Amino acid sequence: MPNPSGTTQDLRFQADEAPSYPVSFGLAFQYILLNIAGIVITVAIVVRAGGGSELYLTWAAFAALIVCGITTLIQAKPIGGRIGAGYILLMGTSGVFIAVSVAALQRGGPALLATLIVASSLFQFLISSRLSLLRRFITPTVAGTVIMLIAVTVMPIGFDLSFLAPEGAPRGAAPLTALATMAVTVVIVLRARGALRLWGAVIGAVVGCLTAAGFGIYNMEIVGEALWFGVPAAGWPGFDFGLGPEFWAMLPAFIFVTLVGAIETIGDGMAIQRVSWRKRRATDFRAVQGAVAADGVGNLLSGIFATVPNTTYSNSVSIVDITGIAARRVGVCIGLIFIALAFFPKAAAVLLAIPDPVVGAYIVVLIAILFVLGLEMVAQDGIDYRKATIIGVSFWIGAGFQSGQIPAEYFGWAGPLLENGMTSGGLTAILLSTFMELSGPRRRRIETELDVEAQPKIQAFIDAFAGRAKLSEETAHRVSLAAEETLLVLLEQIAEDDALGQRRLRVTARAEAGGAELEFLAAAGEGNIEDRMAFVGTHAAEVPVEQDFSLRLLRHVATSVRHQKYHDTDIVSVKVEGEAG
Repeated sequence: MPNPSGTTQDLRFQADEAPSYPVSFGLAFQYILLNIAGIVITVAIVVRAGGGSELYLTWAAFAALIVCGITTLIQAKPIGGRIGAGYILLMGTSGVFIAVSVAALQRGGPALLATLIVASSLFQFLISSRLSLLRRFITPTVAGTVIMLIAVTVMPIGFDLSFLAPEGAPRGAAPLTALATMAVTVVIVLRARGALRLWGAVIGAVVGCLTAAGFGIYNMEIVGEALWFGVPAAGWPGFDFGLGPEFWAMLPAFIFVTLVGAIETIGDGMAIQRVSWRKRRATDFRAVQGAVAADGVGNLLSGIFATVPNTTYSNSVSIVDITGIAARRVGVCIGLIFIALAFFPKAAAVLLAIPDPVVGAYIVVLIAILFVLGLEMVAQDGIDYRKATIIGVSFWIGAGFQSGQIPAEYFGWAGPLLENGMTSGGLTAILLSTFMELSGPRRRRIETELDVEAQPKIQAFIDAFAGRAKLSEETAHRVSLAAEETLLVLLEQIAEDDALGQRRLRVTARAEAGGAELEFLAAAGEGNIEDRMAFVGTHAAEVPVEQDFSLRLLRHVATSVRHQKYHDTDIVSVKVEGEAG
């Protein structure tokens, strides 16, 4: 579990290590038994509510498992270093697409749905490639709030399943089954060590299934009726190339929901990094870009195969936190099993037969942990009254829509989308963050080459900015020092990697509460300044090497330093408080 020291306790295998294949496949089955029902049921809800045929439903469920397997593989093993996060991020059918997908099926059938999904997936690739441009609007505060709202959205499902039993079952069968599952799981997670903790979910599920069998609510008929091997002979509907009025009427809604799904993926891509390394690292936004790009690949494949779009499943983060296994090999095993299950309906049926109270109980445990991880994310750089306002207002608006206390019918065509708490709360957080950015003091900027000769130009720019902002002499001096040392650190980084040749540098400055916020945007090397500052901060007793001197001085004069690494772009944000701070 995360702790204040910046390390992750009991992490047995971090992302770049490899457990044995028996352990990897065993953990992969834990992910799958918790998610396969939701993946298949989401497809069934969409197809049946949209009036689709059983033939098409069979095809859509088969295709969904194939797509989820492929994209989970890509998340664990990125393609070309740019598509995929490089972490365990299980992919599954997206609940936020239910409303728009049902509407598309009703208006134009599966062919229209496939065409809309392919078109909207291109927007997700655009978000991935331009994620650095959205950094001021989709912040850790926004991403963390969305993760907290995932708990608000999903927790009711877990509670409902925990009390769901077949007709005629004993009155206490479902809650007692759920209680047995939860109690065993929580006890193992809290007290077990070593290999036993890895199997907490499986042991809890087995105890739950045995309890359900004792009450007579474990139905194995679905397993007996399923085929051992099968591939749908038909059902793929093709595309609607007419691009008629229905397509253009539905496309904005699909793009809007794609944005919501991308925000969730951004949050998951940030959160999974917090639990996948023994020593806490700064967020690598290249991995986040890769996660969004892989999500786009999943939606593109979903459109090609005419099934419901997919997204990252946030309980991946919770399972890594519980088991202490973050190895990419587990993600590869998950993908391979999903693909195999698509061709072996009986194997999938064994997992689908697990009673609802067992699944519901474990969902409650996972989502509770996920909520705390979201809370950690929004608090990682401290919380002031502005952040508190954005988090509090956004969270409770999302909770209000999700609970029905804010009636969605008052919002016309947007009502079905806003009634999802993650959507309404996430959009509120983006709007409030955008308002904060646009209503703040004007940013001043200068562009130059990233070389040592830029220092006098940047110094003159900072002096002029300090005069306009009426900074005190002491604050202006510290801002000037921070700018000089940040430039030196960037120059040290590019000296280690000159493959990209000459690079441009853009420096912006904005007054903030008697102090200043500086932003350096450039292409740079592989290291992360935040990680290096943390290193020199914990080795202060050692004799500093020359390249660490600038980091130590920057650590001294700056209030905070945040380094965001994107593909081909590095952004270093430095805050210097005024004397009143």
